[in-house]
Parts: sequence; structure tokens; C-alpha cells
Amino acid sequence: MSSDTSTIASPQVFSISDATPADAVLLCELAARTFRESFAQDNSPEDMRQHLESSFSSQRQLEEIGDPQIDTLLLREAGGTAIAFAQVRAGKVSDGVPATGSIELWRFYVDRHWHGRGIAHDLMNAVKARARRRGATSLWLGVWQRNARAHAFYAKHGFRKVGQQVFVVGSDPQTDDVMLCQLG
Repeated sequence: MSSDTSTIASPQVFSISDATPADAVLLCELAARTFRESFAQDNSPEDMRQHLESSFSSQRQLEEIGDPQIDTLLLREAGGTAIAFAQVRAGKVSDGVPATGSIELWRFYVDRHWHGRGIAHDLMNAVKARARRRGATSLWLGVWQRNARAHAFYAKHGFRKVGQQVFVVGSDPQTDDVMLCQLG
């Protein structure tokens, strides 16, 4: 993890920085809320509950913040409120992803209120910079086949479909498209 902070050139002032252990509860709440906003309508309440508990507890976030394989970037508005986050995870590959030089964009979520305002673009640029700093030449991710908005966003940022993988929400196995972006 790095302690750098970058400021986004927008009409409002935003900052992107690494999450710290003190951010675990905040990250837990932001992650659960943004995942629920994105997927609750397409999943059963029980599957959502199981997934949120297993993936986004404050203890789990604390462990991920401390994991040297994971970088967690928080995007905050001027008042300090976290409104988006991304996690880059080393050491994993999937179908169609080069075994060397690749790093995963594991999670990328923006609070629904901020969709369409350009901050996701700035967060993606910070993710790509972090991946390069970690020595990656490509960035990959899994995105649910039924998430057309996310597919369009990632394609706009240079990602292309290279494979598929299973992502389980609660007890429901779902198919993600694996997308890859060359970092140049």
C-alpha cells in the first residue's frame, strides 16, 4: 500500500487515497450499499444477505486493507465522505488473462448518487496508475453478463472480453465476462 493522495480535477474537490485500518467500517458500509444498489433487484434477499455478510463485513474489510496483495482506493468528496472505491488484487488470474504481468480490478463501485458525474473515470485512471506502479502490464476484471452499464463503462476504458468465470452471490452461481485492458 502507498500513502499517496491525488486530487481530481473537477468542479468540486475530490481526493483518492489508500484505505487505512481506520476506514474498515466506512468501507464495509460503502461496499454493502453500492453492491446492494447494483444487484439487489436481480438477486434474492437471502442470497444478497449471505453475500454482503461474507464479503463486506468490517472485519473482512480490515483484513483486506491489511493484505499486501490488495490495494483499496477510496474516493472522497471535499467533506471527507467516501463515495466510491476500487480494489486491485494481485495473484489471481482467470480465463483469457496472461499469467504474468496481470493484476485484477477486483472491485469498483460508485455510490449511485454520483453515477454519470465523471468520478468513475477519475477513479479508473487512479486504478490504472496503481496497477502500473505494481508492475502490471494488463488489468483484468470480471463483470456480470447482465450488467450492461458496467460493460459499456469498461469498454470505454479499453477493456475487452477475453473469457468467462463464475461468481457466486449467496448460493447463486452467476456468469461474469472476464475483460482485459492492456496498460501500455
